[in-house]
Amino acid sequence: MDHQIIQNTVAMTPHEKTDVENQPPSPPQESLTHDDGPVKPATPGPGPPPNGGLLAWLHVAGCFMLFFNTWGILNAFGVYQTYYESGALFTTTSSNISWIGSIEAFMLLVVGFFAGPVYDRGYLRTLLLVGGFLIVFGHMMLSLCHQYWQVLLAQGFVIGIGTGCLFVPCIAIIPQYFTTKMGAAMGLAASGSALGGVVYPIVLYRLIDEVGFPWAIRISGFISLASLLIPITILRLRVKPPKVRSLLDFAALTDVTYMSFVLVSLIAYMGLFVIFFYLSYYAESQRITDTSLAFYLVPIFNAASMFGRTAPNALADKLGPFNILAPATLISGILMLCMMAVHSKGAIIVMALLSGFMSGALIGLPPLCFVALTQDKSKLGTRVGMGYAMLSFGVLASGPGGGAILGQGDSLNWHGLWIFGGVSTCVASLGYLAIRVAKYGSKPLIKA
Repeated sequence: MDHQIIQNTVAMTPHEKTDVENQPPSPPQESLTHDDGPVKPATPGPGPPPNGGLLAWLHVAGCFMLFFNTWGILNAFGVYQTYYESGALFTTTSSNISWIGSIEAFMLLVVGFFAGPVYDRGYLRTLLLVGGFLIVFGHMMLSLCHQYWQVLLAQGFVIGIGTGCLFVPCIAIIPQYFTTKMGAAMGLAASGSALGGVVYPIVLYRLIDEVGFPWAIRISGFISLASLLIPITILRLRVKPPKVRSLLDFAALTDVTYMSFVLVSLIAYMGLFVIFFYLSYYAESQRITDTSLAFYLVPIFNAASMFGRTAPNALADKLGPFNILAPATLISGILMLCMMAVHSKGAIIVMALLSGFMSGALIGLPPLCFVALTQDKSKLGTRVGMGYAMLSFGVLASGPGGGAILGQGDSLNWHGLWIFGGVSTCVASLGYLAIRVAKYGSKPLIKA
């Protein structure tokens, strides 16, 4: 009889198991007792990740749409920066305008500090619904804005908080379905941010002249609504952590490798976001391109970033994420320094393509590094949230800091801006290399 009970339990789905456990025990089960109380029948664990199959790849598709509406929206801010600089909606300095994008990016990352433990508690659906609502609501409110402080609240805070609710799920759920193919799966999902960075800028630029800024923003909101229905419908937790996690994983704060990686990533993102915010404005203000091509530099940059999110991540399955991240960061910094010598259309298009590709690696590879640095995968959501919350201060400093260096008026300090971004990114590459050597050794041919 006991053997038959276990066989039936194995054949049941997780939901059926829950229903059975909630029912009163049958007479044979009541006999399985000892002095300390009833003995529960043994049930098997969830099993290893499937590493493929329809359900696993559907979750990649769902995470693709989450990236589309988190980093994808943020990647489009270069177009907003250029539009706001024109004074058509309000008038303020470049540094103040960049606060909008910096706060949006900061909220995307720092909200993960709270979203990570919520995810670990099993409230995936709640995060998806709340995040999706705030993104759509923020777009609708942005369409009604006419002053700087209104845009800051709607775009910086409301949309930013919404994207933050979605960011941890789109990173943390893929390791539940993949191990051997996790780099490729994560890269495919992260490429959604590049597609969002192509779609949203083109929609905004093409529709502003056709229907005006308010309706261009509303249509962007409707695109977000339609695309977010996919992950809300598909995504499910395969494994729920066995116990409630704390808001903080204090062990992570004493993990030297983990904290070093967070600090280095803070410096890397402080440099990286300079080109996110100012590439389009640089082309227009220096009269390298006309206004139309300046706007299209953002989708060109993000289209190249799509390949930068997929190819390096797939390669990381073979070589390891740190072996790819360190050189990619160095090349990204060097390219930013080369922006000082760019004065023609052909050159700036090439720089947009190369910088976009390398930036894709800087966005797509850190999640794999967090996975590699987290031994207890049940704490992955908390550690990812903590890590991005701390490195978000680098993003917060990037735009306004760059804007302060750039200055205002006719004499803009573009060389100082590119030096700030390029040197920060190059320094970060050395930090990633040091972490790689400290954790895996100095042998160049090992997976790290």
